[in-house]
Amino acid sequence: MQLIPMLQRLIAANSISSVNADIDQGNREVIELLAQWLSDLGFATEVMPLADPRKANLIATLGSGPGGLVLAGHTDTVPCDDSLWSQDPFKMVEKNHRLYGLGTCDMKGFFPLVIEAAKQFVSTPLKQPLIILATADEESSMAGAQMLAAAGRPRARYALIGEPTGMKPINMHKGIMVEKLVIEGRSGHSSDPSLGRNAMETMHSALGELLKLRDELRGSHNNPAFQVAYPTMNLGCIHGGNNPNRICGRCELGFEIRPLPGMDMTALQQQISERILPLQQRDDVMINIDHYCVPAFATEPHSSMVKICEALTHHSCESVSFATEAPYLKDLGMDVVILGPGSVQQAHQPDEYLPLERIQPTVDFLIQLIGRCCL
Repeated sequence: MQLIPMLQRLIAANSISSVNADIDQGNREVIELLAQWLSDLGFATEVMPLADPRKANLIATLGSGPGGLVLAGHTDTVPCDDSLWSQDPFKMVEKNHRLYGLGTCDMKGFFPLVIEAAKQFVSTPLKQPLIILATADEESSMAGAQMLAAAGRPRARYALIGEPTGMKPINMHKGIMVEKLVIEGRSGHSSDPSLGRNAMETMHSALGELLKLRDELRGSHNNPAFQVAYPTMNLGCIHGGNNPNRICGRCELGFEIRPLPGMDMTALQQQISERILPLQQRDDVMINIDHYCVPAFATEPHSSMVKICEALTHHSCESVSFATEAPYLKDLGMDVVILGPGSVQQAHQPDEYLPLERIQPTVDFLIQLIGRCCL
């Protein structure tokens, strides 16, 4: 099958992943398509189901032996609002020298380019294996990457993750800590404050503590390799109470922190707890803090993979503030660089697209990369 029809079929397969169970979908259709296409080329394919049977990872291997190259990407997409798109997000459209569709940029569009490059090597004895890795749930929970890390697979010397970077190599990104703070007070009639415990008032104190912590983190951590050189904290959403004449019995805050490489995320979570939890006793409320995090990532600036990618693209490595599956592959012992044809400016946006002009240069780059790492 040719590149464009492949991408059309991948885009047509709804693989939205979300923390909202009402819109969360599986990725098995995408995985099965990729497994079939790669099996037809001579790859040995293994589908690894997640706990949710609708979801799976794929490890496809050409050749054998130690070392080798992993070309990796996630098969899920973010949710989308169809009403904001100019066309059906699940029907790929070619216009204005662009391919429009949900996932064309981030990042289903990477897989047909990888397969196109891999075709050049199916009849060539490889000295090191070529491994194509497709994962589940990168956009919601990182469950696919976490399963691979726990299983210790795959193993290789090099890895390239095809996230949208505009064909520039990335060797560093911030982490992400998503925090959910829930304060349970006691509701009551607003005419007498002693009848309840106002969770919103406790949240006011908690917000003050978090903003002080934000300022302290900005003052004590700096990395000029990033456009935003300090760790950021975003207070994203807050919900509490249900009527002006009732004491607020419950208040919930969602916030995130993006730490720099080298920052201890466990210690940072401990700092949050030490500042917020004492408010329980002071205000006679219950406080719960849930954490979800993706570690920051950094590859040595002069690693072999960095040098190869810089030489092939004629771009020096840069850093980004969005998180990827790179730290999990690094933990498996791989020399990891992030590089893909899309642009993050189009990712997670209505009318997401991949420029046609990026396709052949990406295929050419991948052919050269495979040659360097596997021959």
